[in-house]
Amino acid sequence: MEEIYKGKRILVTGGTGTIGSELVRQLLQFQPEVIRLYSRDESKQFELQHEFRSHTNIRYLLGDIRDKERLKRAMEGIDVVFHAAALKHVPACEYNPFEAVKTNVLGTQNIIECALDEEVERVIAISTDKVANPTNTMGATKLLAEKLMAAANYYKGARKTVFACVRFGNVMGSRGSVIPLFIQQVARGGPLTITDPEMTRFMMSIPEAVALVLKAGEIARGGETFILKMPALRLGDLAEVIIEEVAPKHNYTARDIRIEVIGLRAGEKPHEELMTADEATRAVELPGMFVIYPSIDPASYNTEGQYQAYRSDAGPLLTKTEIKEMLYRLGLLYKRATD
Repeated sequence: MEEIYKGKRILVTGGTGTIGSELVRQLLQFQPEVIRLYSRDESKQFELQHEFRSHTNIRYLLGDIRDKERLKRAMEGIDVVFHAAALKHVPACEYNPFEAVKTNVLGTQNIIECALDEEVERVIAISTDKVANPTNTMGATKLLAEKLMAAANYYKGARKTVFACVRFGNVMGSRGSVIPLFIQQVARGGPLTITDPEMTRFMMSIPEAVALVLKAGEIARGGETFILKMPALRLGDLAEVIIEEVAPKHNYTARDIRIEVIGLRAGEKPHEELMTADEATRAVELPGMFVIYPSIDPASYNTEGQYQAYRSDAGPLLTKTEIKEMLYRLGLLYKRATD
């Protein structure tokens, strides 16, 4: 991995987001020549400039992936691109669908075209479990982004650029995720609002997800979608653990906190898939991940087709004890609502 990233010039789109900023943190250990952090969020960039003030090899670039001219300038001389910029909130994309198209689809095509023009070595795009049998706009646009990335490997001509995607589920503690929301609601005395206690979701910590993204970036050869293996849990169990652990810290008992079931939001599914049954026929298994080969060129890979669809409700779920241990291990239960 050090061979891939040491001394390289790296661009991280969406670099102020949860995944993007953690990518920057972990990439720094490989001593890249420069990391260009590209995003629209000037306030978050200001915060990261303070966090990374001892590092002289980070550049902070304001820009939108929808702006191809700006993106092309940001990508000049770059060796590796991590594409984490996206519109990711399901309800927001449902009510603003073409905005999702502009960012997740057209923005990704801008990434591809700029990378080819600048002869970037490799482009790794961050995807989501929502792309598997999508039922919402966010998932549909991100699925198309995956298709664009895979297809780019077949029309790049003599250019050396490798394009690949990494797909994973919910990242615990990320901005807008359910765990910080649950903690805030319990700290206020409730109610804790939950879509459906029986809903299941894949969950992984931010550092674990990004470590596997970097690994995928190391081994990608072009056109693959890397599916990170993730534990799954029942949302009702997660809510109960947070109530039991957080309520006493704010002078409440667990019985004081009412759970309010609000039903599925627009575009949500009760259970998630990371890999469909069709994709499983084109998959191989590696430690920590599955690798799906592209459907565009079935003759280019040889798989045994022995895997099943990878669903959040299909395998063993984390127990409440395991959920509690994981939340404490990640430091998520030490945060107060005001943090």
